[in-house]
Amino acid sequence: MSSCFGQHLKLSLFGQSHGEAIGVAMDGFPAGMRIDQARLAAEMARRAPGQSKMTTSRKEPDQPEILSGVLNGVTTGQPLCAVIRNTNTRSQDYGDGVDLVRPGHADYTGHVRYFGFEDWRGGGHFSGRLTAPIVFAGALCSQWLEAQGVKIACHIQQLGTVKDASFMDRDPSVDYAYLKGMHLPVLQGGLDSDMEAQALAAREEGDSIGGVLECMITGLPAGLGAPFFDSMESVISHLMFSIPAVKGVEFGEGFGFAALRGSQANDPFRMEQGGVVTVSNHSGGVNGGITNGMPVIFRCAVRATPSIAQKQDTVSLKTGENAELAVRGRHDPCILPRAVPVMEAMTAIGLMEMWKERAACVR
Repeated sequence: MSSCFGQHLKLSLFGQSHGEAIGVAMDGFPAGMRIDQARLAAEMARRAPGQSKMTTSRKEPDQPEILSGVLNGVTTGQPLCAVIRNTNTRSQDYGDGVDLVRPGHADYTGHVRYFGFEDWRGGGHFSGRLTAPIVFAGALCSQWLEAQGVKIACHIQQLGTVKDASFMDRDPSVDYAYLKGMHLPVLQGGLDSDMEAQALAAREEGDSIGGVLECMITGLPAGLGAPFFDSMESVISHLMFSIPAVKGVEFGEGFGFAALRGSQANDPFRMEQGGVVTVSNHSGGVNGGITNGMPVIFRCAVRATPSIAQKQDTVSLKTGENAELAVRGRHDPCILPRAVPVMEAMTAIGLMEMWKERAACVR
């Protein structure tokens, strides 16, 4: 099923945007980890709506209720399940059923896929609301990975026409934890105000805006991943494309490789302090689908929010005629700020799966 992921860390996502609750169940999470509740709450708050003019006005506490798998604040190793109650829904904003299908959304495709029996309210199971339990699961995975020396950092590399620097040109030994404290996490100072101005301008015009997110993983050992179907790129890309609005993923130089010769694209090896490193990192820390010990760097293209107030052409499923639609309700003019913790969470989930797979191969 599409709502399940993993073979070694098994994750199942459930619920709908306007249902009673949303949640996640994880099987295979290690026993004995004390959960840092303050850090968990901070991650949930980063994704939560209603934080600024750039986000939807829908406000919900997003407080996870852990139902199993934790005792006295420590993971037990048994299936870990948590729910998040939906407390601020306005289903009336979406009419009384699927009729005028929203361009860019899954209204039409979901209606066809599930023969008209889908929960259409607020996007149902297709909604970005479902990323809240993803952030919960990913936050736990991140805490476990950090205990192994692995760190995940993410920033907005581009919002509209405003571009930030890249991790490809930055020192990977720097602690980028400060990015988590920024509403618009960027590497170059002064860009956040320009980015916010573009997002708010789009909102004033009844429109929305997209951009690019970049992620860097440091502390990974060489040897994670596999060739072909379970490569590092395959697993991470699978999870990135599971995030609503992600339309492109690239690693290292990505599409820039098209303009490079082999002599320019290759990363020469050398010995350094008794270990193997590469002189450059064009491949983004991955060779043959397997980590080489260098920072893993990748980017996601995030489309503009499809819910906009401007009139758009669509069709009426009830009458079978062409129609016009202006989306009502509460929506983000730019989802990039709230997508950053989601990208980090999905990354942590994928890394945890591959870490456990690698451990299972050790004799």
